[in-house]
Amino acid sequence: MIKPVLESQGEPPVGDRLFAAPRERIQDFDFGSDTAVVFDDMLERSVPYYDEIQRMVGELASDFAAPGKGVYDLGCSTGTTLLHIARAVPQDVPLKFVGIDSSPEMLELARQKLGRATLTQPFELRHSDLNHGVRIDDACVVMLILTLQFIRPLYRESLMRSIHEGLADRGCLILVEKVLGQDSTLNRLFIQHHYEMKRGRGYSELEISQKREALENVLVPYRLEENRDLLRKVGFSAVDVFFKWYNFCGIVAIR
Repeated sequence: MIKPVLESQGEPPVGDRLFAAPRERIQDFDFGSDTAVVFDDMLERSVPYYDEIQRMVGELASDFAAPGKGVYDLGCSTGTTLLHIARAVPQDVPLKFVGIDSSPEMLELARQKLGRATLTQPFELRHSDLNHGVRIDDACVVMLILTLQFIRPLYRESLMRSIHEGLADRGCLILVEKVLGQDSTLNRLFIQHHYEMKRGRGYSELEISQKREALENVLVPYRLEENRDLLRKVGFSAVDVFFKWYNFCGIVAIR
């Protein structure tokens, strides 16, 4: 039986109004303090089926959880996914949770969030820029949840190789990404429907357009097949899609 992980009541999440006011000049999107405090709300309102994706990631991580191994969340932000995994995996399977992020502000919020939760497994949070590589030791599960798209394309293959090398045999990588459509017309429609979803969740045209401009040079999506090809190239033996909604995709790959 999987025991739930209880989280004490903390401060309510801050609503995302990051791009609500007109800006004379749009700076590149970053993960500093202004973003960190609204990030949970931003994900809930910007990512389709976010809660369901987290539930599915928890199930898959539980499927591959192996005693004495590590569970790594690369780009862990405020620690939400780590908490979902902690809820999902059997409590009698000894694991070590490791969260890695380039933002000190995100890591501080993750430290607070995980500290408020009743966790029976040890966790470690590390500050590191994934563009410069990553050290993974004997992992059964590695997660890249909306993270790879922010890694410079030049460094993605070396990052994936490091992940593959750090996974134990039959360990898995869980990858969730925005992706480009294969066809330009369909890609445009997918993006259009995503923006419609965001409008339905309270974002204004100004917020959508300013955030799009801020992300233009920072978030670089691949096509689904490009991500699949990259995973196969670095040595993953099985690669399959577990979630797809227009221009969002979840992929699981086995070493």
